[in-house]
Amino acid sequence: MTSSTTVTVLRYAAFTSHPGGGNPAGVVLDAAPLDEEQMLAIAAEVGYSETAFLTSRDEQRRRFTLRYFSPLAEVAFCGHATVAAAVALAGRIGPGDLVFDTPAGEIGVETVADGQGAVRATLTSVPTRSRPASAAEVGAALSALRWDAADLDPALPPHVAFAGNEHLVLAAGSRARLADLNYDFAALTGVMETYGWTTVHLVWRESDDRFHARDPFPVGGVTEDPATGAAAAAFGGYLRTLGLAPAAGAITIRQGEDMGRPSELRVEVSPHDARMRVTGHAVPIAE
Repeated sequence: MTSSTTVTVLRYAAFTSHPGGGNPAGVVLDAAPLDEEQMLAIAAEVGYSETAFLTSRDEQRRRFTLRYFSPLAEVAFCGHATVAAAVALAGRIGPGDLVFDTPAGEIGVETVADGQGAVRATLTSVPTRSRPASAAEVGAALSALRWDAADLDPALPPHVAFAGNEHLVLAAGSRARLADLNYDFAALTGVMETYGWTTVHLVWRESDDRFHARDPFPVGGVTEDPATGAAAAAFGGYLRTLGLAPAAGAITIRQGEDMGRPSELRVEVSPHDARMRVTGHAVPIAE
């Protein structure tokens, strides 16, 4: 069993209500017989930034073990593949609460039918944390991105933020800077491998509760993610650490627009809890 032709791989677009938007994810609902090598081979054949594999299941308790593979390696946590897997499960066992045991820790997900034939999922992340990025980290990333320090928004300082994986957060000073992404793939891969980052989370602040984002993911063999739930959760923790979360407690992140796959992620930021709640839809992608 070495290819996706021998197992059923479902394909979903996450953080969108339209198959042409969002971030595509593969979902294998019965992956118990697969070993790591087989799962990696399937993820590489599928070719999406991540494929989620349910390796054990307890449908009575609605508790499942979930692993994530990019085309190149296993990833501790992936938000969009979690949403895709949750919506796929809701279609088979009904909407409701789910629990996923992941390499990053326990992830709870609420699934709700929205009344229009779609299912909305809200994941609760592991506890987040965020720290200032060092000058060496920022300098190496800017060089690989072909950005200058003057391109950054001084009101949103560079941080390394965590919500199951670590992400470098860099805020662009303008929407035009964010839109013009032409980075050195090999160089950024090397920087990210050196520091252990899963993505570089590039953001631009439109308002206190609305952001635009792009997430280079060369360490996964993918130029860019069109929707990144793990990075969105980490970014919510970043805002919480800096005291920049809006009074209403929720932000909207628009992502994928510059790739032609528009996505929308809602992040709830609580001053009393380091865990973030990230919400979005997922819809099947036709074969």
